[in-house]
Amino acid sequence: MLKKIILLIPALLLAAVGFAKETGNARQYESAYMRVELAPDQPALAALSVDSLGKKKLGPSPLRPPAKSATSYEVRLAGSRYEYRPAGSPASAPPAWTFDFSTRRIVARSTFSAQNPPPPLLLDFNPHINRATLLGLINSDGSVRLPAILHLPDRGTFRITSSTPGAPPLPYDALRYPEGQRANDYVKVTLPAATASLPHVDYTLEVVAIYPHIAKIHGDPRFDGYRRGWLNILQLSPRHRALANHAASDVCAFTLFEYSAVAVKSPPLAPGLTALDLIRQTLDRYLDGMKAYGLVGYVPNDPSLPYDFLDTYPSLLTTAWDYVRGSNDTAWLKQNYPGVKDWATKLLAMDKDNDGLFEYPVSGNSGIWDKKFSMHAANWWDDIGFGNKDAYSNALAYHALLGMADLARRAGHPEDAQLYTSRAEKLRAIYFQTFYNPATGVLAGWKSADGNLHDYYFTFVNGVAITYGLVPPDKANPIMDRMVAEMKKVGYTHFEYGLPGNLIPIRRDDYLEARQEWGGGKKEDGSDGFQIYENGGATACYAYFTIEALYKLGRHKEADTILFPMLHAFEEGGFQGQGPSGRTYDWKAWDGTPYGYEGLLVDGYMTLLAVLSY
Repeated sequence: MLKKIILLIPALLLAAVGFAKETGNARQYESAYMRVELAPDQPALAALSVDSLGKKKLGPSPLRPPAKSATSYEVRLAGSRYEYRPAGSPASAPPAWTFDFSTRRIVARSTFSAQNPPPPLLLDFNPHINRATLLGLINSDGSVRLPAILHLPDRGTFRITSSTPGAPPLPYDALRYPEGQRANDYVKVTLPAATASLPHVDYTLEVVAIYPHIAKIHGDPRFDGYRRGWLNILQLSPRHRALANHAASDVCAFTLFEYSAVAVKSPPLAPGLTALDLIRQTLDRYLDGMKAYGLVGYVPNDPSLPYDFLDTYPSLLTTAWDYVRGSNDTAWLKQNYPGVKDWATKLLAMDKDNDGLFEYPVSGNSGIWDKKFSMHAANWWDDIGFGNKDAYSNALAYHALLGMADLARRAGHPEDAQLYTSRAEKLRAIYFQTFYNPATGVLAGWKSADGNLHDYYFTFVNGVAITYGLVPPDKANPIMDRMVAEMKKVGYTHFEYGLPGNLIPIRRDDYLEARQEWGGGKKEDGSDGFQIYENGGATACYAYFTIEALYKLGRHKEADTILFPMLHAFEEGGFQGQGPSGRTYDWKAWDGTPYGYEGLLVDGYMTLLAVLSY
C-alpha cells in the first residue's frame, strides 16, 4: 500500500503543477487550470481551454484553427520556453514569439525583427462553442486597454496584463451574421506583436476566479457554477462599446440595471479595473446619446417603436445609482447629473393621468396586436401585450426613484431629492391596489386602458414587487403561497431550466407573436404555444427575483429548491449553446427542448446574485 502511495505522489504533483508534452506536431501544456496547444508552423494558439477552479474541467477548445501563415516558422523547446523563429533562422536569432507556461499562467513575449516582423497573436473564438468576451476599458476603435479580462462563460477567466511600458491595447471584434450564415460568427481578440517603435512586448494571461467570497459556502461544490459564472453577465460589445446581451448582440438599455446589480457586488477585476468601470463607460455611451433596444431610434425610422419602453429609464437610473454608491465617484455624478436628471424627467412625464403610476402609450387592451409587430409592447417581455399601467416596469420605477433621490442628495440637490422621494411614495401608495387581483391572489402583469387586469401568474412581476418592497408585509407571504401553489398545480418542477415567466398560457389576444415556434398559436387560450419562448417558456432570466423574494420572506427551503438545480445547470453550461434544431438553450420548453435564439443571454446570470442571500 505504501508503494502505491509513493508512486501516486508524482502523478498527483504533475497534475497539480501542469506538464508539457509533444504529440506529433502539436506542442501542448496542461494543468488542472488550463490546456493549451501551440501551432507547429507559426506562433499561434491552436487550442485553449480553461477551468478557473482548477478542477480539470477542461472542455473543448472554442478557438478556430489559425489561418495559414505566409511565413513558415520553426518552434524549439528551450528549457521550459517554446521559441518561434522563421524557418532556417539560427538558434542565436531572437525569437519572434516565446511562450512560457506554468500552472495558471501563459507568458507570451514578442521581439521585433526588421527582416521578419512578427505576426500578432489572433484568438479567433467560435461563439457556438463558447461565447468569449474581452472586458476592460474600451477605446473608440473597439480595442481594449490593459489590464483586461478574457472571460469564457461557464468555464473561466484569464486576466491579461503586461510588464511592458506603453503596451498596446488589444484589438477586439465580434460579429453575429444573419440567419443562414451563423457558422461564420466570431469573437476575435488580438495580442499585438512587437514593432519597430516597441521592439519588445510581453503579455501574461493568468487564470483567475473572480466572485464575491462567502465564508459559509467555502469549499461547497454545489456553488461551483456561481464561482465560475459570476462574470457571465458582463459581455462587452466592441461595436457598441458597451455592455450587451453578448459580445456580438444588441445593447438593451432596459437590462443595464441587471449588470450593475452584479457589478456593485463584484471584487476588483484587475489592478485599476473594476466591474463598475464597465458600467460607467456604458452609462457614458448612453449619456452621449447612444441608442439601444428600448429607446426610440435604435432601428432608424422603425414605425413599430414610436415610444421608449417603460422599463428603460428605470433601468438607466438604477444603474447610475449602483455605479455611484458602489464607486463613490461623486465627480462623475456632479458632471453627469444633468443627463441623469433628464432620464428622471422623461420617466416622470410618463405618468399621463397623474395617479402616481407610469403608463406606456399603447393601451394594452386585448386584441390590439396585429401579430406583425407594427407596435411593440411596453418592456423586456416584448412578445407579451404589456401596455398602459405595467406592474413590472412600475416596480422598477419605484426602486429607481428611491435611487434617484439618493443621487440628488449626493449631488447637492435636496429639492430634487424631495421630489423623487415623494414620487416614489406616491407610486408605492397606489401600486398594490392597482395590480392586486383578488380572483387569483397575486399581482397581475398590467392594467390596460379599458380597466382590465391581465393576470397570467407572472413569476417575475410578483418577485420583483416583493423584492423591491411594493407589497404590504401582510400580503407578501399569501401572494407567494399562491404562486408556489400554482406552480405545483401546473406541474412545473424542472428548476434546472430556470422558471417560466408565466405559469398559465397567454391568451392569443394578449400575445404579439403568431408563430407557434415563438409561443404564438391559433387557439384563443394560447395553449398551443404554451411553454415556448415568452409564453411560459423556462429561462434563467428574471428567476432571480422569485428566489430573492423567497429569501427575503425567510422561505429559504423553497428558494433553495429553485436555486440549487439552477446552480447545477450553470455549472454544466446549461443556459448557453445551440441545440440540434438550431434553437438555443437560453429558453426551453418544460421538457428541455431549446427555443432560444441568442446562444448566450446574459440576463439569466443575474440569478447568481441570489447566492449572496443564501
